[in-house]
Amino acid sequence: MYYKLTLNSIQNLTNILPILKIQIFYNEIVLFIESKYLLSTLLFLKNHTMFQYKILTCISGVDYPDRKYRFEIVYDLLSVVFNNRLRIKIIQNELQSLESCESIYLSANWYECEIWDMYGVFFRNHSSLRRILTDYGFEGHPLRKDFPLTGFIEMRYNETQKRVISESIEFSQEYRTFNFISPWNEK
Repeated sequence: MYYKLTLNSIQNLTNILPILKIQIFYNEIVLFIESKYLLSTLLFLKNHTMFQYKILTCISGVDYPDRKYRFEIVYDLLSVVFNNRLRIKIIQNELQSLESCESIYLSANWYECEIWDMYGVFFRNHSSLRRILTDYGFEGHPLRKDFPLTGFIEMRYNETQKRVISESIEFSQEYRTFNFISPWNEK
């Protein structure tokens, strides 16, 4: 039996799952849920016969530093049986942590490490949460909007010492900021 995910079935889903908001964006359904219901929602959507979202295609993060809850963590699910995609969004602040969904979807391992490394969102009960894209001893999270773009320390691998070293950067000219005045904004 073929079952297509429709707006009516999603509205019926709100009676079962604790969904905060539903959005339709370019024919894709987006569900906003609270972080405490993440695992139960993912488990339900993966194992229920009417949904069968067996594949987690991606987990990504978005930073909105002006918001109270600055991070959106987005889970993209795929149901091969019904040829359908579903997006789940969780809104977090920088002090909250999320429960790892690695026990439900094995592919979450890499994605959660990447989000930890790039944004600093911590995943509880992850098997080996570590930095995977930045260098040894790297400080900060580079995809945050408030991450500084210039610094004074460089880390690199020294071939003669056979280890990673940190050294101060010497600029050939003084660091300057440019404040260009736009001719269209004359007063």
